[in-house]
Amino acid sequence: MLHANKGAALPLDGRGLRIGIVQARFNEHITDALAQACDAELAALGVAEGDIDRLSVPGALEVPLALQVLAERGGYQALIALGCIIRGETYHFELVANESGAGVSRVALDYRVPVANAILTTENQAQAVARQTDKGRDAARVAVEMAQLLARHS
Repeated sequence: MLHANKGAALPLDGRGLRIGIVQARFNEHITDALAQACDAELAALGVAEGDIDRLSVPGALEVPLALQVLAERGGYQALIALGCIIRGETYHFELVANESGAGVSRVALDYRVPVANAILTTENQAQAVARQTDKGRDAARVAVEMAQLLARHS
């Protein structure tokens, strides 16, 4: 059973972790920036480039299936989902945002592997650009922190 830790989080250390990243190509200029920020932060946390596997998929709806493929392959301490959904004029935004988010969560729960969800859902391009770097870094940090947490409590 996990217990609340009232102290500060342990320093993040990604050495020896295998990480799988799935990146959607839709809104590629945003997802490339997410990936660059994520990669830089993973490197800063000690994750070796050779310990990172990457898959590219057409869009956010395809991300969960690719995450599932990686989870079934096994050997990853964490997975990262990168994508960008920008609101349009139709209901499609809600469908893609809701379904991709639910699918990402389902993979994490079904396979008991942490999945850092950095699929941006924004109202417009400017919001996406404003978030791309911070959210890419956040995804790396979440993946490493959750991998450490599960390693300590499994």
